[in-house]
Amino acid sequence: MRERWRLPPKRPVREAFITWITMADGVRLSVRLWLPENADAEPVPAVLEYIPYRKQDAYRAHDDAWGATLAGYGIAYARVDVRGSGDSEGVLTDEYLEAEIEDGVRIIAWLAEQPWCNGKVGMRGISWGGINTLQVAARRPPALAAIMPMGCLDNRYTDDAHYIGGALGHTNFQWGIGFKLVMAGPPDPAVVGEAWEAMWRARLEATPPILRTWMEHQRYDDYWRRGSICEDWAAIDVPTYLVAGWQDTYSNPVGRLLASLHCPRKALIGPWGHTYPWAAQPQGLDWAHEEVRWWEHWLKSVDTGIMDAPMLRALMPYRAPSEVIPAEIPGRWVAELAWPPQTTDRVFRLTDGALSDRAGAPETVSYVGDRLVGLTKPEWLDRPPVEQSLDDARSLMFRSPALVEDIEILGAPVLRVRIAADRPVASLAVRLVELTAEGESWLVSYGLLNLTHRDSHAQPAPLIPGEVYGIDLTFAATAHRFRAGSRIGLAISESLWPLVWPSPEVVTLTLSLGEASTLSLPVRPVEASPAAFDIPELHTTPSEGARRPATTTAPISPGVYRLELESSPTPALIKATGTTVSRGRHEISDIREGEPNSCVWSHKATSHWKRGDWDCAVEATCELTSTTDQFQLTERLTATLGGAVIFERRATSQIKRDLV
Repeated sequence: MRERWRLPPKRPVREAFITWITMADGVRLSVRLWLPENADAEPVPAVLEYIPYRKQDAYRAHDDAWGATLAGYGIAYARVDVRGSGDSEGVLTDEYLEAEIEDGVRIIAWLAEQPWCNGKVGMRGISWGGINTLQVAARRPPALAAIMPMGCLDNRYTDDAHYIGGALGHTNFQWGIGFKLVMAGPPDPAVVGEAWEAMWRARLEATPPILRTWMEHQRYDDYWRRGSICEDWAAIDVPTYLVAGWQDTYSNPVGRLLASLHCPRKALIGPWGHTYPWAAQPQGLDWAHEEVRWWEHWLKSVDTGIMDAPMLRALMPYRAPSEVIPAEIPGRWVAELAWPPQTTDRVFRLTDGALSDRAGAPETVSYVGDRLVGLTKPEWLDRPPVEQSLDDARSLMFRSPALVEDIEILGAPVLRVRIAADRPVASLAVRLVELTAEGESWLVSYGLLNLTHRDSHAQPAPLIPGEVYGIDLTFAATAHRFRAGSRIGLAISESLWPLVWPSPEVVTLTLSLGEASTLSLPVRPVEASPAAFDIPELHTTPSEGARRPATTTAPISPGVYRLELESSPTPALIKATGTTVSRGRHEISDIREGEPNSCVWSHKATSHWKRGDWDCAVEATCELTSTTDQFQLTERLTATLGGAVIFERRATSQIKRDLV
């Protein structure tokens, strides 16, 4: 039996220092480096994290902690600001631009050429950093030996913060306003010197009305294909370790990546949200053990045995997260040797209000989408769903009999239905819930499809009112144990608000029941004994004031609903630099039930940096409204220096609705 791998002894670390890497066009990128103290005499591999999130302040605590950790175990760590962000030169005008990815290739070559590097480089990161890790890897830099993308995606249109099932996502605007502050933020004069103000003004001038750009591409076109690695899976040929959390929307692509890549690959999905596994509260992992083991294996040619472990390790939750938050989610770690896993489809037929093992008589049932559904699942990311009974009561519900034994699922449920709509543009929204013996309803997974995208996100086509279409709708991948005594519930509605913008008109959906419509659950047999799990777990006490998630569900006046989210600016001192940073956010979503074009989304985000006489602030706002055939979008960007406005730009756009 192989001896259990252990972390190597800790080594002294050379304190982080800033240097510059010059790109092919002369633009210089700012990098912080952490090196083992003796790396010049005994070269080591390097690991790159490459994001636009300000290494001098916003990401400094993370970088300090992880740089010291990796360097302490004999692996150099490089944190680079994407061009036009933080302290790097140039301008940033969109996500994952060609220049950014080519810069990444050049950074890797530069790292490999350093006298303290053994010539092997790894790349890792979460969210933006995980997404561009995959894109850079697809360029096959010669020195790139392995990657660890976390919270990442394979398709920019279907799985990033823009469109959800072909419908316009609320998260598109939450992210877009925050992204404007990233593009328009000032460099630090302590790093770049007297040129900082000219650099900042250039960034402000270059910052585009990015929401208009994203809304001008309402279908999967060449704009979204750029950077979507699903267009060429074979381009990635380096060992890949995928990491995600079940509460993170970005966990959904993990199964597709495991199934479609052909390089050495692994994945781990924990119980957390959109965060690193070591930062998860209240249950995380001692990730240094696993990550150093990965890099030692692929960057130092040490046989750590990591590839002997199963392809996928995932937590099998015994409760829906929102049912137990802020406490730990009960469950166990399960293992799969390959993907897709060895599951068996449990098929339920949709009958009159029931999920049945047998098909009922052929019949139809109609649902009028004039009721507001979605208040219990308001966000795509970062705001957990709440108890679902309110939305269940406004949905078309199908319930199984009470379960006589536990059922565990792993993978993506699928709904197959024959459906008609009375309007040319309509959506189908579904929620899979556990209906407990105590009378509560907890979200397990959900799915949504703009039915004009039924055949293709690239070439949508209007519905013919009254015509019946066969639809396969895949839910978000999940793992969950349905408890004995509970019922499985399927909730169907025409939309989820404010998760997505509503259809142009109130829609009536008509479903064919009997053999025509089924729900398939990927049932995983319970193993005889739990899988071995050798990553140390971290357990913490929930912070004071932590509580179960909540959201506003009552109307502010008859039929009128408002969701408001505000995070007031709270100054935080970055002790290492003496900079005080504050960020704020305010968003309002309004709608009148039964009037889809009464919807209004408005957002504001602010950032403020101050150190002595250096006093910079940026504010971005937007507002979206619609008619049946057009969106009206207003975007504004304002910057102040020492309290005085130095830049202001407002853009108003009329954008045709493209079957959305």
